[in-house]
Amino acid sequence: MSGVPPWPDPVEAFLPAVGATPFLGEDLIPYLVLALGAALLVGNVAAMARPRRAGENGETVRAPAWRAVPLALVGLVASIWALATLVAG
Repeated sequence: MSGVPPWPDPVEAFLPAVGATPFLGEDLIPYLVLALGAALLVGNVAAMARPRRAGENGETVRAPAWRAVPLALVGLVASIWALATLVAG
């Protein structure tokens, strides 16, 4: 069977080379947590600050504070955690 190339080594074919960077960098999880936490914080604060108009007569409907405030706090904690992780490491 001359002329047929040998099978590639499975270890070399599927594992990254030494020194290769992971997909989308080493800080992917903190960046995702920062993005989601900031979106959660900004979205809930905006929902409380600017009520939406609903109905035909133009009534404004505010986001319920019992739901928006805890979700905004979760977003704040997640954002602070992600920023601390990125700055520290």
